[in-house]
Amino acid sequence: DLRTGTITTVDDHPNADKLIVIGIDDGSPDGRTVCAGLKEYYSKEELTGMSVVFVANLQPRELRGVMSNGMLLAADDGEGAVRLITVDGSISNGSTVR
Repeated sequence: DLRTGTITTVDDHPNADKLIVIGIDDGSPDGRTVCAGLKEYYSKEELTGMSVVFVANLQPRELRGVMSNGMLLAADDGEGAVRLITVDGSISNGSTVR
């Protein structure tokens, strides 16, 4: 279940050097939290406000003490470049990606 959302918060993970804790407005009243290994690829400022695509129907998983409720989609060229899959233009958070 791929959905759209806007990154609202980005914090360092308290127990992992390469992970960040991302708050996403997914169109629900409470939003969701996702842990992602993107710290070396994006700054907090670059991520905040970004409209992204995420997997919404994964089982919540605890990653070093923080519950992660989804996974962001990204491309990796195998040579050190990692880029998030983003949304072009404006669309409601929580929209289905087909």
